[in-house]
Amino acid sequence: MVRGKTQMRRIENATSRQVTFSKRRNGLLKKAFELSVLCDAQVALIIFSPRGKLYEFASSSMQEIIERYRKHTKDTPPAAKSAEQNVQNLKQEAATLMKKIDTLEAAKRKFLGEGLGSCSIEELIQIEQQLEKSVSIVRARKTQLYKEQIEQLKEKEKALMDENAMLYDKCDNMVQNLATNKTNNKDQRENQAQPYAESSSPSSDVETELFIGLPETRTRRMSPTN
Repeated sequence: MVRGKTQMRRIENATSRQVTFSKRRNGLLKKAFELSVLCDAQVALIIFSPRGKLYEFASSSMQEIIERYRKHTKDTPPAAKSAEQNVQNLKQEAATLMKKIDTLEAAKRKFLGEGLGSCSIEELIQIEQQLEKSVSIVRARKTQLYKEQIEQLKEKEKALMDENAMLYDKCDNMVQNLATNKTNNKDQRENQAQPYAESSSPSSDVETELFIGLPETRTRRMSPTN
């Protein structure tokens, strides 16, 4: 069963109305006090009874809160006026920015050496000083970059020298190993050829002298005992 909303209307019985007023008034005052304490809010509550009796509560000064409320409502424009005011503010801000852009463009042209005909001596001196300052900053930055590049090149040179020394040592070791292997191979070949030379050498009774003549004469000469 769906219950309909209870319609709120005036209490006809005067006694019941007075009792309800007292209860609700005390509840409102209590809630206002709790709101001001818990939330640190400025709260002002004004209640007039059916008989015209005043009941009020203020977290600070009632007069100060009322004055603040009046000032707030006075300073707050309607929605239409507020939108129009925002448009006007945006237009003024855009105009201000355009003037700043024009000023910066003129200064840029002067720094590039253009439009100097309307400049006074003081303005030209200021432009010159600014340019000298800018050149000094650029040169300092360039010097710093040169130093960084030199340091990098020195580190690269050191790395290449270390690599070159390592390759030189490696090459020297290879040459020494090749020389050692060559000597060992030569000695090995000589050792292998020595037995062959000994086996092919002439014995003591082999004639090595060259003799020209008849065989008889050769025989007599080889036998001196005869």
